[in-house]
Amino acid sequence: MPTKKPIISVVLDEEMLEKVDDYRFENRIGSRSKALNELIKKGIISLEDESDEKDKEE
Repeated sequence: MPTKKPIISVVLDEEMLEKVDDYRFENRIGSRSKALNELIKKGIISLEDESDEKDKEE
């Protein structure tokens, strides 16, 4: 089934790909794409939380 979501290509070195695959299998995620989406979301949330903490300190 076609998707209307944007599609991007990502180039990873072997070490990073292995880490993505490890995360995927440890969390029983069905595809690399879903694993990458989840990791990106977690990273963005983490960055937002760090930014919020810095704002509170100022």
